[in-house]
Amino acid sequence: MQKTESAVMGVILAGGLSRRMGGGDKGLSFLDGRTILERIAARLRPQVAALFLNANGDARRFKALGLSILPDGVPDFPGPLAGVLAGLDHAAQAGFDEVAVVPCDAPFLPADLVTRLRAGTQAGRGAVAVSAGRRHPTAALWPVHLRTALRKALVEEDQRRVETFLRRHDFAEVVWPAEPFDPFANVNDPGGMAEAEALLAHFPAA
Repeated sequence: MQKTESAVMGVILAGGLSRRMGGGDKGLSFLDGRTILERIAARLRPQVAALFLNANGDARRFKALGLSILPDGVPDFPGPLAGVLAGLDHAAQAGFDEVAVVPCDAPFLPADLVTRLRAGTQAGRGAVAVSAGRRHPTAALWPVHLRTALRKALVEEDQRRVETFLRRHDFAEVVWPAEPFDPFANVNDPGGMAEAEALLAHFPAA
């Protein structure tokens, strides 16, 4: 897809090991008849010019999503920052200036996520989502020019905490209301799945 001048590339971060869900791919867990990843892709795809999935291992397990896969370029599963870096590297090659990243376990993401993140920041600065007083470091807008600093942090400094990197580079905070439900509620353990199912029972359109 050819980008427009203001287009944003999107990346769903699914390169982790899902230890709290007992291993496997938590994004492939079903929630009311659809996988969590299907829900996220459907929510994010209209907001970006091109959408990719950051994942490692056999890509065939994600075939139903119809997304191109971006594996980590840094070995040994160093965490979400490796997925972000893979996205930034691909975006640089494709001519994008910004990348919106989202986690693979948040099925209720806002339909205005990218628009509001972009409106809440200034040129050259990133933005991170906040709800209920909590920052969501894997729901953020990244300027592509940070890829050099990110590679140094990962490879040379072994810096793996997303929040640490965001604070170091002064990402702007963009706040969402958490009522009637938190749009960044995640499903990273069996308890989170039960809560998501209960939420859908009360808000079927979520």
